[in-house]
Amino acid sequence: MSTTTVTLSDHFARAVPEMAVAWEAEPVAEPRLLVLNEPLAAELGLDVDWLRSAEGLAFLVGTHVPAGARPVAQAYAGHQFGHYSPRLGDGRALLLGELVHADGGLRDLHLKGSGRTTFSRGGDGFAAVGPMLREYVISEAMHALGIPTTRSLAVVATGRPVPRETVLPGAVLARVASSHLRVGSFQYARATDDVDLLRRLADHAIERHYPSHGYLGLFESVLAAQASLVARWTLVGFVHGVMNTDNMTISGETIDYGPCAFLEAFDPATVFSSIDHGARYAFGNQPAIAEWNLARLAEALLPLLADTQEDAIAIAVESLGGFRRSYNAVWTTGMLTKLGLPSDTAPDFIDDLLALLHTHHIDYTLFHHHLTTAARGSLAPVRSLFTDPTAIDAWLTRWQSLAPDPTLMAHANPLYIPRNHRVEEALTAATTGDMTPFHHLLAAVQSPYTERSDLAHYATPAPDTTTPYQTFCGT
Repeated sequence: MSTTTVTLSDHFARAVPEMAVAWEAEPVAEPRLLVLNEPLAAELGLDVDWLRSAEGLAFLVGTHVPAGARPVAQAYAGHQFGHYSPRLGDGRALLLGELVHADGGLRDLHLKGSGRTTFSRGGDGFAAVGPMLREYVISEAMHALGIPTTRSLAVVATGRPVPRETVLPGAVLARVASSHLRVGSFQYARATDDVDLLRRLADHAIERHYPSHGYLGLFESVLAAQASLVARWTLVGFVHGVMNTDNMTISGETIDYGPCAFLEAFDPATVFSSIDHGARYAFGNQPAIAEWNLARLAEALLPLLADTQEDAIAIAVESLGGFRRSYNAVWTTGMLTKLGLPSDTAPDFIDDLLALLHTHHIDYTLFHHHLTTAARGSLAPVRSLFTDPTAIDAWLTRWQSLAPDPTLMAHANPLYIPRNHRVEEALTAATTGDMTPFHHLLAAVQSPYTERSDLAHYATPAPDTTTPYQTFCGT
């Protein structure tokens, strides 16, 4: 196989050329493959042996692209921690083009860490090995959990030193997504006051994601997709950490795995991001932030919703009111599934449980996994999570009286998630050249519901520490 047999289309660049800046990746003298997602490559029609070749590696870092391909840096705006930035864009990334997936749909092939672009705003445009491997392992864990997400195709070491707090080895991530259209994309188009550009962007989004929908249908579809997505995050204890409007996709896929992490002890106030000083993106705030972001999308779409702004605002407000209903429906159904209970269970039963988990600092993932065991008759594991095991007894008695279904629970309560201390352990080793811990962690999180004795240590919480766990953007 050669690049002449790889076809990358340029639908985005043709639809909205004003938002696509032609650009080239920085040269990489000696690319070295760290990890390749072979099943995903096959779904994209890419030959694995070729991707491992010198030409294939050059393709994965953007320095050898197929004839006719037009790599571009995408323009977008965004609210970052509530503050509007009119011009963000791909500061260290490139859209190489679109590939046809096995399901017949298009997928973006996008690079992170490929060098400076016109949107870099003083950054060097590069990425380090650790943050790119973090995105790989956590995005693949999310995929295994059934949560819509961008996917990671490969991480390639560049051999280039990247100065951060210390000098780190560089890498490029090849990322795959249904598209990279964001709320911030529409904010950018709206800010130009070019209604034709806004309309063409919306038409492109509809064609790509929601065929046969109108502009109101586009907004309501994004709202439903994001309500479902954030509910699913909450169900597994995922904290995104940087829910800026430029990190909210139109497709409803999770994007940007910078300062993200998973809960251990259940606490809605949990914040992992080192830059989220006001706890704006705390675990329990995520639904409200998603709704806020969608209000910004509605503002951007107003010229397409009605002939007058007054009518457009009324339409948008009414539609936005559906977010909470959609979120609550998905979350409640998901929680009842995790508990193995029928849909008519009283909501306060869930609230009582979460209050207990919070008060007693109980590991969220292990509790639900052990609860599945309890549904099969063994209460000891779940009771052992409590310093005073009797604290959960009254709730367990109520729960057992409802005849929970362990088969239902088994497919909703993972044992393996990317636990924060294990992620750090794997990334630290990889940064020094040892990929073994990374591959072991990846094996665990790619089969999150299947218990294996050799992976037992990937199910255990981090040791108690007085220092809160923090994550960083990696930029």
